[in-house]
Amino acid sequence: MTTVVPDSDTLTRDALAVLQPTFAGTHRAPDWLLAQLENGMTGVGLFGRNVVSTEQLAELTAHLREARPDVLVAVDEEGGDVTRLDVHGGSSVPGNHALGSVDDPDLTREVAAEIGRRLAACGVNVNWAPSADINSDPENPVIGVRSFGEEPGLVARHTVAYVEGLQSAGVAACVKHFPGHGNTNVDSHHALPRIDIDLTTLHERELEPFRAAIAAGSRCVMSAHILVPALDPDRPGTLSPAVLGGLLRAPVAEGGLGFDGLIYTDAIEMRAVAGTHGLEQGCVLAVAAGADALCIGGTPSDEAEVLRLRDALINAVRSGQLPEERLHDAAERVRALGRWTATARAHPAAAPEVSGIGLTAARRAVRISRAEDGPLRPLTGPAHVATLSPAANIAVGEETPWGPGAELTRLLPGTTVSAHAAADAQRAGSAGLAEEVLAAAGERHLVAVVRDRHRHTWMADTVTELVAARPDTVVVEMGVPHAAPVGATHLATYGAARVCAQAAAEALTGHRPDQETPSALPG
Repeated sequence: MTTVVPDSDTLTRDALAVLQPTFAGTHRAPDWLLAQLENGMTGVGLFGRNVVSTEQLAELTAHLREARPDVLVAVDEEGGDVTRLDVHGGSSVPGNHALGSVDDPDLTREVAAEIGRRLAACGVNVNWAPSADINSDPENPVIGVRSFGEEPGLVARHTVAYVEGLQSAGVAACVKHFPGHGNTNVDSHHALPRIDIDLTTLHERELEPFRAAIAAGSRCVMSAHILVPALDPDRPGTLSPAVLGGLLRAPVAEGGLGFDGLIYTDAIEMRAVAGTHGLEQGCVLAVAAGADALCIGGTPSDEAEVLRLRDALINAVRSGQLPEERLHDAAERVRALGRWTATARAHPAAAPEVSGIGLTAARRAVRISRAEDGPLRPLTGPAHVATLSPAANIAVGEETPWGPGAELTRLLPGTTVSAHAAADAQRAGSAGLAEEVLAAAGERHLVAVVRDRHRHTWMADTVTELVAARPDTVVVEMGVPHAAPVGATHLATYGAARVCAQAAAEALTGHRPDQETPSALPG
């Protein structure tokens, strides 16, 4: 049976305070977790596995607050491709790349405020968003449409707007992934990315959005598990005193960013950290480097893991590896954020719902190019929608549906849908896969839906075959539209949110039911 730690055991409570685990469950948190919240643990992370509906989520967070009224409840709710509130049906707001393509900071602020309003209504008070990464490497497998764009000034102004909108609803923003995860083609979930840029480039490009977000009052910054040799040749950012305790915390007058808020780590069990240092040592090194809150999020934690990590921190203090004052400072920063969120919850901002803001934004983001002059001729008969699906990265997850197939089926009776993956192209070859799609389409309109076509040879080759056989093929790109347009009509949505799919379907059919708005999370 879990025992409650006496209040006098400051070291133990400080060690628990910096741990931010996840758990399995939807309506009640495990008894061990509630006990550890009473013992001094300050917060948890929630993922799609914890979400069924808005009402259920509010019930779950209320249950957590019974154990600790100022508990930090954090999620990855970026909007767009990375959603937890809408994990089962697709996001009701577009993501960063769509907002950046519109380039209206007021719109971004409104969308972020709506995300904040929904989170606050569900009892969530920290959002691990926005991504302030500049997507400077087209082959980036983990950022892509999660970035506002490729130009530092654009990314900076939309990062600021997002932070302002989100925090206006009383939800703390957590700008990520410091010092910038955009200039790499390696996913830190699986390996350690290395970013070989000089300090001048880093300050002028990667750091500009973070600098702007800190000036705008972002409550939190999340570290990245990336190696930047110009800053530290040996340790990734999350474990580097030069990156966290130095660059991020150092005063502006000394060349730093002067951040005085809470530093979260990215999920500490990601292979870029745990694969090299192990989970326990990774936690110790992160706090020693300057991190305050340790996200433990890939798989649900259990009590044994939390206690093992608590003890690793305590033993590191006792051995002299981790200064006790550094651990206490980290714990105090986490508690301070808890107090801020509790105050914000007790005095909620007047944040009225902006009906349909997500669909409005998605419609504005759609870009259409035509192989011939003249207006787009709407599809008026049945279509065949062939979705060419890349493997989803871990941040996005496999469970969230995407693509305009369902909406086109509703708007164009008789429409059929097929889904294809890289394994299908390996089995049949791109030409063979194209033949299968063409046979399924028959006389119907052909709509090929892709996601980051430029990064997937099998996808690009299959589309080329389809267009060669059917020049009237409509291509819908729902990732980064980096490749040149193909097909009679090429439509870019800049993201795969549900509202992006709806906006694409409306554009292709000419159907614009302005009286309809995207449904909320099913309840």
